[in-house]
Amino acid sequence: MNPDAIETLRQHLITALNALPEETRRLFHGRGRCWAGLEHVTVDWLQGVLLVSLFRDPGPAERQALTEMLTALGYSAQWPSGASLLLQHRYLPNSDTEALLGEVSEEWLISENGLRYKLDLGRKQNNGLFLDMRYGRRWVQEQTRGKRVLNLFAYTCGFSVAAIAGGAERVVNLDMARAALSRGRDNHRLNEHDLSRVEFLGHELFKSWGKVRKSGPYDLIIIDPPSFQKGSFALSRDYQKILRRLPELLADGGRVLACVNDPDVGPEFLIEGMASEAPMLVFSMRLENPPEFPDIHPDSSLKAMVFSLG
Repeated sequence: MNPDAIETLRQHLITALNALPEETRRLFHGRGRCWAGLEHVTVDWLQGVLLVSLFRDPGPAERQALTEMLTALGYSAQWPSGASLLLQHRYLPNSDTEALLGEVSEEWLISENGLRYKLDLGRKQNNGLFLDMRYGRRWVQEQTRGKRVLNLFAYTCGFSVAAIAGGAERVVNLDMARAALSRGRDNHRLNEHDLSRVEFLGHELFKSWGKVRKSGPYDLIIIDPPSFQKGSFALSRDYQKILRRLPELLADGGRVLACVNDPDVGPEFLIEGMASEAPMLVFSMRLENPPEFPDIHPDSSLKAMVFSLG
């Protein structure tokens, strides 16, 4: 992160601060490798909080120069009144977050596509909502009226919130992290949803197929796993196990939204995997990614792929 890179980031942020979005958005996505020297930096606007995340340690001198630039920005004419400025060190074991301006609020409310979500700031590596999936949640909201939905690897239930908002008949969320599902309940309550239409299963997927089948069949199945989860999921090893189960879980005419966010895995991983494990499911489309997530190589960015039961 040389001085030129820091100046490039400063110019991007000044431009963004002069036209802040009304809802939560990523303002700078260095991880798409479009700006040399900034591949490890992201900046998110969380409606009153500017969160700058470092995914590797740039070194003491560069870190100091970055901190000085950000602090000066926080006292500039462009800075929104009352906003906090946070720097998250994602490369540290606890992803420590320091407040350069204002305070670190452990819980923070944001909105996306008219829906509300509660985030965790300063305590965890991920704050509770993956912003690159914005179009995916919008698509789910548009497609689920009257549908039964299975949300695998549900995390904090962003897809579930979108589905119920879109009129889904029922959503089943499965994730082995019960604390994440608890936050999912909070997110539904924030949006005044009827929780009798939402089920939360705090189980490991590969030990819970019976529970999953019991609430089916489903009109839409969402698969959005981590690339790796110690002791429970590895992308290259376990995704195929899910794909081969899909036909027994889907209703006639059902669809699947299958996702991968590993930059080293291209869309053919899902297309070829589905053709091998569940050939009756036909590839329909890949959802676009939000424009605020540019990538030097499109196949390295988020893959959100729709398949239909033929």
